[in-house]
Amino acid sequence: MEQLSSEARERVLDILRQGRDMTLATIRPDGYPQATSVNYVHDGLRIYAVIGLGSQKAENIQHNDKVSATINLPYADWKDIQGLSLAGRAIFVQGTEHTDHVAQLMLHRFPEVEEFFSGTGRTPWQGALFLRVDPSVISLIDYRACFGHTELYEIGPYATSE
Repeated sequence: MEQLSSEARERVLDILRQGRDMTLATIRPDGYPQATSVNYVHDGLRIYAVIGLGSQKAENIQHNDKVSATINLPYADWKDIQGLSLAGRAIFVQGTEHTDHVAQLMLHRFPEVEEFFSGTGRTPWQGALFLRVDPSVISLIDYRACFGHTELYEIGPYATSE
C-alpha cells in the first residue's frame, strides 16, 4: 500500500470539498455493521459529522471506534463515478475550542443547520455530538480512468492534522 502523495491528497481533498454526505459504517455491539448517511465537513483529511446524542451510531462508536465510510460524487454515467472509501477511527470531539471550530465549519457549509440548533448558544449543540474521523486508509475511486479503478493509500497520522 502506498503512502498518500501530494497529488493524490489534492484529489482526495477535491472529492471531500465537492461531496455533501457520506455513508458512515459503525460496528454494533452484536458485531453486525450499521451504515448510516450523514452530512460531513472536513479540515484537511480529518472528517467531522454531527450525530445524535444517544443515537445507535454514538453507542456503536463507544463500543468500537473503528469506522468505515464512503463518499460518492453525483454522476450521470458509470464512466464518471468518483468517490472515496476509507477506514479509520472515530472519536467524539471534546473541548470548547475544538467544538466551536467544528460548529463553524458546519455552519459555513450547511447554514440550514442553524435552524435545528438556534437558541442553544453552545457547542456541541443540545442533543448532538460532534464526531471526528481520522482516516488511516483511503481508497480513491475514479472510473474515469477505467471501470473499477481504485488507488489504495495509507494515511500517516501527520496527514490528517495538516
